[in-house]
Amino acid sequence: MSGIMAKIEQETNGKSFKTFKYSFESVNMPSFDYDDHSDITWERIGETVAHKKQVDLLAKSNQIIGQNPCFTYFLDGSRRAFKVDDISYRNQVYPVIAGQIGIGCCTRIKKEMNPFDFERKLVIALPKVANQDGWNKEGFFKNLLKKVNVDVRLEKENIKFTDILSYSCKKDEAEKMENKGIAVIQDLMVEQEKIMVAKLASQNLLNYDKYLLKDGTLEYRIIDVKNDRELQKFKNNYRWVVGASKSFNPENCKDHSGKNNSDLIADLKLYHRTPVSMYSSPRIGNMKFAVWYVRIRDKVYTNNTFDGILKLEKIIVTDEQIDNGIDSEEIDWITANIINERNPVCYGDDFRWANHLYPIYITEKYVKSKYLSNTMFLNLF
Repeated sequence: MSGIMAKIEQETNGKSFKTFKYSFESVNMPSFDYDDHSDITWERIGETVAHKKQVDLLAKSNQIIGQNPCFTYFLDGSRRAFKVDDISYRNQVYPVIAGQIGIGCCTRIKKEMNPFDFERKLVIALPKVANQDGWNKEGFFKNLLKKVNVDVRLEKENIKFTDILSYSCKKDEAEKMENKGIAVIQDLMVEQEKIMVAKLASQNLLNYDKYLLKDGTLEYRIIDVKNDRELQKFKNNYRWVVGASKSFNPENCKDHSGKNNSDLIADLKLYHRTPVSMYSSPRIGNMKFAVWYVRIRDKVYTNNTFDGILKLEKIIVTDEQIDNGIDSEEIDWITANIINERNPVCYGDDFRWANHLYPIYITEKYVKSKYLSNTMFLNLF
């Protein structure tokens, strides 16, 4: 048994089973298929012009080709999860999940992509019952983390785990224990994304000419804020941020009246966008979002219905935007810039090539280049 699992077994009075270790990416396990979620209430039109049909942006995208692109920063959060052991408490066996989290930001300067910032987290997820006394939960796992990091192999490789997380032990037929462990790692990744955005905003690096394009949805879980000032501060951090989802749930493709319109999105013409819808979600809290879709690839070159279509999101920041929607000219300008980001194409390097924007693809590659190899990570345990 590794020093890490021996220390966890000793400090938590559990029993390690030394089971087979593997990456969840290498086996057929449940995964997060879509960037978005299902608990969405579509409310009304989310832009100042009430478009009744799709908007052609070919002319607009050609018009701005010679201008500086509006996107300067690109953000990607990624995580890898591993089953590293099983451990028993109170006559029940629980999985030990470990993970690598990478949050990377790249910037484009004079048409060249450059690394800007990176944050790595190495984490272990244990069942809450590992703290068998049940008191001082935060202090217990922090103390355990310190003891885990006093390991000869870790010190030799100059590696430290940053967090030991705990997941719920409640039995749920709809959700496996492994998925609960993965979920807390996913939540930590999202929190690190928010910290990265806040850092950029606090340094006044984001503005109308220097947007941040974030890979994936902006539909974060309910934000625990103490007052409206804190909530507004969070919104302001995302004033110049656009979320671009490569994959989205077709069941969530609805118009402002709540009727499913996934067929209209699938039939989007090349370089056309949908009207913007405004929505809220219980998982988000007291915030509203604008969402729209754009086709960046001709369907004759793609294989699946929604290949070549991106879901774009923006947090609605001001009361005026809540009342009237986001200015349609800004929506057109953002979308035209997205269209112009469609080349070059990472065809053959990623099966999602039709939905990829190259700067995001480069940022993803940058993040993944920072990972420990799967073999090295698993051998730590």
